[in-house]
Amino acid sequence: MADYSFGTSDEENAELKKLNAEVAEDPDSFENWEKLVRAGEGLEEGLNRNSSPQAIVAARNIYDRFLAKFPLLFGYWKKYADLEFSIAGTEAAELVYERGVASITNSVDLWTNYCAFKVETSHDPDVIRDLFERGAGCVGLDFLAHPFWDKYLEFEERVEAHDKIFPLLDRIVHIPMHQYARYFERFRHLAQARSLPELFPAELLAQFRSEIQNSGGIEGGEPAVEQALRSRIDNLHLEIFARTQTETTRRWTYESEIKRPYFHVTELDESQLVNWRKYLDFEEVEGDYTRTSFLYERCLVTCAYYDEFWLRYARWMSAQASKEEEVRHIYQRASNLYVPISRPAARLHYAYFEESVGGVELAKDIHAAILINLPGHIETIVSLANLSRRHGGLDAAIQVYKTHIDSPECDIYTKAALVAEWARLLWKVKGSAEEARQVFQKNQHWYLDSRPFWINFLEFELQQPTSAETEAEQYKKIKRVHEDIWKKSRLPPATVKDLCHYYMIYLLERGTKEAAKEYIQLDREINGPYSVSTAMKTKVAEDGKESSTQRRMMMTNGHPGVEIDEGAIRRGENPYTKYYQQQGEQQLPSDTQV
Repeated sequence: MADYSFGTSDEENAELKKLNAEVAEDPDSFENWEKLVRAGEGLEEGLNRNSSPQAIVAARNIYDRFLAKFPLLFGYWKKYADLEFSIAGTEAAELVYERGVASITNSVDLWTNYCAFKVETSHDPDVIRDLFERGAGCVGLDFLAHPFWDKYLEFEERVEAHDKIFPLLDRIVHIPMHQYARYFERFRHLAQARSLPELFPAELLAQFRSEIQNSGGIEGGEPAVEQALRSRIDNLHLEIFARTQTETTRRWTYESEIKRPYFHVTELDESQLVNWRKYLDFEEVEGDYTRTSFLYERCLVTCAYYDEFWLRYARWMSAQASKEEEVRHIYQRASNLYVPISRPAARLHYAYFEESVGGVELAKDIHAAILINLPGHIETIVSLANLSRRHGGLDAAIQVYKTHIDSPECDIYTKAALVAEWARLLWKVKGSAEEARQVFQKNQHWYLDSRPFWINFLEFELQQPTSAETEAEQYKKIKRVHEDIWKKSRLPPATVKDLCHYYMIYLLERGTKEAAKEYIQLDREINGPYSVSTAMKTKVAEDGKESSTQRRMMMTNGHPGVEIDEGAIRRGENPYTKYYQQQGEQQLPSDTQV
């Protein structure tokens, strides 16, 4: 970050430092960034070519960082270009515009401003026209592209290139967009004054002429033939108008529902997301690659933070022939610029894509990059382990799990889940249930309070295949896990109850003739009143002894109550707090009377 001590006023220096600190503390706050940008623009009461070099460097640094964070804010690219023009002139402003249109290629406003700037600062019509053509390729199909096309036509009129205006209008009238009708009226008016060779290719005119002459009934010689030709051409133009009108009307259904066609950091409501989904469905069914890809690009300005649309775009593009590089570019933009790292789905799909085309090492690097920012992200670690298994074998996958289980950056809950995944690999891939069981048994003392660990351990034993000969032995193993959950784990009573239900279902479905007796006993323990729940009393007891809970009980509205500590009552503590916390329930309000 720049050192904002450039020798103007102490007040400006202090303000910039304060605003930079706020941005550093919360870099996702758009409001903080806006304040910083306004402060940078206002240095020395407005920057110009006579401003101090330090102030200019500070302002540029702010804009560069801001637009790196929010590259889709076209209005700020325009502001930055204007600032550079006032500071350093035309070339500096053009460099900013080029960076802007590279960052948001389909912004009608930014391209229109850039081309207007070029018209005013360049004296070479060919250079200006080349820029307009670049812009037309980027934004010409936009439903609201009329400001750009108006500026293009205005330029050709300004340089009196009348021979280029009619061909330009001929391009525009085929595009479904908001103001299609007025372009067609101008096109049709100009067509009446153009010579026949300017309206249609020579071979097509010859065909029309032949058809007219062969049809008979044409009197008056060449003038009559030309009149008939113009009438036929006008009818063809009207057909173009009708098609454009129809296509515009079909798209208006969706366009009219787009309330925010530009990027903003605030979320979109669900109706807007639904409309984009339907609009994309429509264009995909229409089957025009250029129009569909253009709509995706428009959508991903408005919905840049929604990985749903990035993934959809990549999937659609991958279905097109020979578009591998385009798919890669979509994933890169999503991963590097837009989708927050806190939602790594797009990055994981990018890794799968690279793996699918042979980029195994790059796929691993993508996983590693996610884990730098999200150490201990279970889904990513599991994905990396599976990737390593696919290309390096079972031992490579297990090594991934061991590395992260030993890592100080992973918390105990993540490690518990990874141990379960490690055991699952040994069971499902290697086919060794006994090795998987040993992993669970050897590690269970580390994860006595981990719900994922015990759920996976119990599910593992419940899912082991058995037969009439082996069921009794398997029952002992399942029962042992269940008893460990009851007696050794430090799970909340509510979680213990949930896991016990799995075991009770097992007893009824696969148990022996003694299963009902055990079932009734467990049912009494977990579903019966508190007064008969021996194990639950032990779970709630302060020191783990049932007698401590039974020693002093308070009955309130039929509730079993908890042990009362007179000293705690005098201190204003709620005696139910510990009980409710262990039950996994909310505490009573602080003003509850006891």
